[in-house]
Amino acid sequence: MPLNYSSLFVGLILALIYVEITGLSPGGLIVPGYFALYLDQPDRLLATLLVAFLVLGLYRLVFRYFIIFGRRRFVFMILTGVVLGQLWAWLLPSLFAEPIGLRVIGWVVPGLLASNLDKQKIPQTLASLIIVSVLTFFLVQLLS
Repeated sequence: MPLNYSSLFVGLILALIYVEITGLSPGGLIVPGYFALYLDQPDRLLATLLVAFLVLGLYRLVFRYFIIFGRRRFVFMILTGVVLGQLWAWLLPSLFAEPIGLRVIGWVVPGLLASNLDKQKIPQTLASLIIVSVLTFFLVQLLS
């Protein structure tokens, strides 16, 4: 199995076990696998976290004026994450002359992460994400 599939599969299993044991979500079930896959590229992790926090901030601003909850809330966060991630990828090259690694991971990862940051407290979600991502990274390294 290629390394990226291994990381996603192991991350999914570890995230599910972690949620069952602790009751805390590590940013969504697939997010730790993606973070483990890019653990050697901290710029991408940072960009993804920044976009997730932008999505969360935009949601909290919009929530003041519109009733968004349940599925609509989730879809709003996913779509906002996709749009902001694409804007990030589109605007970034025009801001810097040198190519830098500040690309966002995936299309749905920022929105999933933002959704979980909103549901749980931010410190618990980030701590859980770090724990499961690092465990996934090392377990995949051991298995390969």
